[in-house]
Amino acid sequence: MATLLSFFLLLSLPVLFLVIYTKKIKDSKQRFPPSPPKLPFIGNLHQLRGLLHICLHDLSKKYGPVMHLSLGFIPVVVISSSEAAEEVLKTHDLECCTRPKALGMQTFSRNGKDIGFASYGEGWRELRKIAILEFFNTKKVRSFRYIREEENNLMVKKLTESALKQPPVDLGKTLFSLSASIVFRSAFGHNLSETKHINKEKIEELMFEAITNMSFKFSDLFPTAGIGRFMDFILGEHKRLHNSFVEVDTFVKKIVDDHSKIRHGVTSQDRPDIVDVMLEMLHKHEQDDSFKLTVDHLHGVISNIFLAGVDTSAVTMIWAMAELIKNPRVMKKVQDEIRSCIGIKQNERIDEEGVDKLQYLKLVIKETLRLHPPAPLLIPRETMSQINIQGYNIPPKTLILVNAWSIGQNPYRWESPEEFIPERFIDFPVDYRGQSFEMLPFGSGRRMCPGMAFGISTVELGLLNLLYFFNWRLPEENQDMNMEEAGDVIIVKKFPLELLPIIRQ
Repeated sequence: MATLLSFFLLLSLPVLFLVIYTKKIKDSKQRFPPSPPKLPFIGNLHQLRGLLHICLHDLSKKYGPVMHLSLGFIPVVVISSSEAAEEVLKTHDLECCTRPKALGMQTFSRNGKDIGFASYGEGWRELRKIAILEFFNTKKVRSFRYIREEENNLMVKKLTESALKQPPVDLGKTLFSLSASIVFRSAFGHNLSETKHINKEKIEELMFEAITNMSFKFSDLFPTAGIGRFMDFILGEHKRLHNSFVEVDTFVKKIVDDHSKIRHGVTSQDRPDIVDVMLEMLHKHEQDDSFKLTVDHLHGVISNIFLAGVDTSAVTMIWAMAELIKNPRVMKKVQDEIRSCIGIKQNERIDEEGVDKLQYLKLVIKETLRLHPPAPLLIPRETMSQINIQGYNIPPKTLILVNAWSIGQNPYRWESPEEFIPERFIDFPVDYRGQSFEMLPFGSGRRMCPGMAFGISTVELGLLNLLYFFNWRLPEENQDMNMEEAGDVIIVKKFPLELLPIIRQ
């Protein structure tokens, strides 16, 4: 037996050497993206300091627009040019349109039973189809016009009261409240000013805590090493994530319970919303065999709309107003356009149809989204097969980060990219709708943000009302507009936007 085994090993050795030699030749032909120097075990983690989108932008200046990083045990490729982004989001969209299974994302998505964080597949496609049909399509967004107009009218009345008292207002809180009220009435049928069991002040805190907990944990970066779970335990990450999820889930269940009561005749609702429609589908005895809608799917969609729909619109309006205060020339030009095009009688509210006339306002919003994309790294993708980007081979199971902020800062594409110049779009008709890869605030391809039209409608009418009815200035005691950023996933203005509203005479 021993002689037979020795003979077998002797025959196998040439084959083994051939396999090793062939693998070495194959590996030598692979062309991987350039990478900063790595340390053992932690990879490039020690080089990530400060705001991640800016840090990655600075590294890409040295190592190129397609850059490889090792974050612990996780291979990451960072995309920082429009050409590379087009290859990822258009040419190879199908090969890299799934999501990584990070702990925070999986928790809030109920293990991928939502639209934003679900793995690519039949379930995701069906759920996205339902959401677009019942909430995100152009016809539905237009049908919510009366809600946007009513909520903006209420905002103007409150700001008028504040202006008469002469104190500065925290415009950030005002705009967050506006965005939340529009989303809740449109998607969930809840009027926040009349709903006693939902604390409007608590919503903002709850939402930002949840978004913060979606960032990567040590256990994501070191999935096969006990040290990742140990570090998360020591830092209290798992406890914070659990507590945040429980709060969001309790909040979501209240919304579903309210709609369930309506279904059973406790109250009445004239306008069925997306929750009503999904509940109706959920309670049907027969569902398509290829996709079974569950309570987790319902909760996942509600969480997506709540967590992604409120803050992105508010954050964009806050940055727009901050930039206008910093740039009085632009402020005067956009207000002159608005006030010459929009004419209303006293005590009337602004009609949303007027927005279409305001071309310069639209340029202001474009420039805001270029300089301040709410989610500068979009939502991470993961490759499902090997792809080639700009001549570099990227293996399957690689995390892809598209740095939309960095793309908007490219000096070869944008003249004076750090300056706020809405006029740049007059001769450079780039758009944010996913077809122009020089500007990607909403992403592109299959995983593009489905709520773009809803969000833009909120931003346009909100800014129109602020700029028509009021003049704005900084308080006397604070004449410095600090533009520092903060945040992990969604980038917000670090310091409150406190301004004095002056009623237009």
